[in-house]
Amino acid sequence: MHFLPENLDNYVVEHSEQEPELLQQLTRETYQKILQPIMLSGPYQGRVLSMISKLINPKTILELGTFTGYSTLCLAEGLHKDGKLHTIDINEELVDFQRKYFDRSNFGHQIIQHTGSAIDIIPSLDLTFDLVFIDADKPNYSNYFHLIIDKLNPGGIILSDNVLWHGKVVEPLDTKDKSTKAVLDYNTLLRNDERIETVLLPIRDGLTISRKK
Repeated sequence: MHFLPENLDNYVVEHSEQEPELLQQLTRETYQKILQPIMLSGPYQGRVLSMISKLINPKTILELGTFTGYSTLCLAEGLHKDGKLHTIDINEELVDFQRKYFDRSNFGHQIIQHTGSAIDIIPSLDLTFDLVFIDADKPNYSNYFHLIIDKLNPGGIILSDNVLWHGKVVEPLDTKDKSTKAVLDYNTLLRNDERIETVLLPIRDGLTISRKK
């Protein structure tokens, strides 16, 4: 989805860092073999995630929603040399696909996969995090926030994807549309929670950066 005119959007992409070859291969195989490949972060947003992670140089990253591992590898590019990235996804059928690409990267030994419900897994992680990326089921976004906020280190960053939800956030709400209602509630939560400061960026389908005070 383009929030800029398409020609201007193309110019932005063309004048940004290029997608690494491994991620191009991951994208091709995802489109060939995996249902709903549109769930990939994509090359431009992937470079945004990589840049933010490199600026933070986190020792611990938590990702909610692995899919085929594209965003995982982008975030891993900024990991501290001794850092770890914990990624959670409910789809056990994707674990081997993810691991194949993780192990072909320079970060495979730093990436820890968790399979199951993030609602159950997050409380079991006896860790604190410097960077969290939320890109899982929208109805649970607010629940994820409440589970991770006390595990986020001071100065830590939460990145939240799809917060413009295909533009539906500014359209009349269908009361049966639980995902849009959840995104609206989540955006309000981020705006009003005094423990964080937030800016919503109109990148692709919307990316929010929230910093813990």
